[in-house]
Amino acid sequence: MGWMSSEQINELGFAKLGREVKISDRASIYNPELIQVGDFSRVDDFCVLSGAIVIGRNVHIAVFCNVAGGTEGVFMDDFSGLAYGCQIFTQSDDYSGSTMTNPTVPTQFKSEFKASVHIGRHCILGTNSVVMPGVEMAEGSATGAMSLVTESTEEWKIYVGIPARCVRDRSKDLLALEEKYLALGNG
Repeated sequence: MGWMSSEQINELGFAKLGREVKISDRASIYNPELIQVGDFSRVDDFCVLSGAIVIGRNVHIAVFCNVAGGTEGVFMDDFSGLAYGCQIFTQSDDYSGSTMTNPTVPTQFKSEFKASVHIGRHCILGTNSVVMPGVEMAEGSATGAMSLVTESTEEWKIYVGIPARCVRDRSKDLLALEEKYLALGNG
């Protein structure tokens, strides 16, 4: 994986940029002036980031992810992550047939649902998971691979399926590891 240099990342013109950020030279960044990236975060190959996005510290966005912040915004808290191929959307067309769809059609002929998405601390989305507009993933919640998250989650629970449903509790053991990591001067 090839990384942009610090100079190349700075030249993109992010709204805010933390230290030791890694961004693949194969990632596509649109509207960087609306994007904030925290310390030690990483964006891998073939990702698309667009619109209003706030990325916390130590966030990982794996290969082939799409984070579409639009005007409402995607907020990813510290230590959260997206596994390969995840999709995060803050807007969706009305598919009922009552209105027209797609970005080539003027707004007066469409009906879009727009709402922010919040991915809490220590959340992890499994490979190819999709998060729809308005979802709030509570701290520590996780999804299995290929889950469709249409409703907000509860803290420290694991969700799977289409649509995603809670299957069990998630361990909080990682919080002790976070404390040790930060105590080593990584904070």
